[in-house]
Amino acid sequence: MFTIEHDFDATVITLVDEGSSHLEEDVVIQGFEECVTVEQYDQREDKVVKIVLSMHQVQELAAALNLPEGVYRLKERKG
Repeated sequence: MFTIEHDFDATVITLVDEGSSHLEEDVVIQGFEECVTVEQYDQREDKVVKIVLSMHQVQELAAALNLPEGVYRLKERKG
């Protein structure tokens, strides 16, 4: 299950793990104009772990999800 909320400065997506007997913590993805953050609570450390991706990294991640093993570089679109 997931939710999508549109806030003033970000789109917030929350992924809820419902699929197995060992459930992971919710993942919160926030899309801003200049970056995307991914957050998840870590029970072992008792804190929220956060990573920040540039928009270019997000584009590469999206492309990578549909490609076989290998090394790739996305070409910039002009225009």
